[in-house]
Amino acid sequence: MSRVALIDDHESVRLGLEAACARDGAQTVVFSGSTVGSYLEWRALTAAAPADVVVLDLTLGDGTTVTENVSSLVADGASVVIHSVADRPAAVREALVAGAAGVVSKSSALDDVLDAIRTVAQGDPLNNVEWASAVDGDREFADAQLSTREREVLRLYATGLPLKAVAERLGVAYSTAKENITRIRVKYVDVGRPAPTKVDLLRRAMEDGIVASDGAPSAR
Repeated sequence: MSRVALIDDHESVRLGLEAACARDGAQTVVFSGSTVGSYLEWRALTAAAPADVVVLDLTLGDGTTVTENVSSLVADGASVVIHSVADRPAAVREALVAGAAGVVSKSSALDDVLDAIRTVAQGDPLNNVEWASAVDGDREFADAQLSTREREVLRLYATGLPLKAVAERLGVAYSTAKENITRIRVKYVDVGRPAPTKVDLLRRAMEDGIVASDGAPSAR
């Protein structure tokens, strides 16, 4: 069962999500509050483990920024799902750059929100209309300027092949494939889109059309 924290300065939103999680039975809400600071204080006072998933409102009333909130939660060990209105793509991009696992609109059905929580709790990338609208048309966000070989390596590695198998498939040395992955990660960091894990690399590959949205290799 996934441990979920709800952070939103609208109590009615939190109560609705908490009730939905209770009905679903696959998640248990371990914290509900209006600020990231109160969640971190709860963690410190109770010595509780980080929540598996924090469902976070994009804008809180305490004056904190999106980057501050998402960065603090990710550094503390939680995955973050942004739950907000979908009309602020710049703020959504800021949250994604800071390390949020994805975004789901407050206009979405509760079942869709629960699906998003389950997906992120399993360590899978979250891909939906809100995510796409946040990155669509933003050249700086979407383009890490990968070479043709780097795109080939990323496509194979991100869709599940071990790095040794990637090297064999492309007919290059293991060290060469490893250097390509290192350069890919550096390039994504340079455009504000860090990808420290394989799941992050899959997410970047899907954002850039290197891998299809279902995780399969793209024809591009």
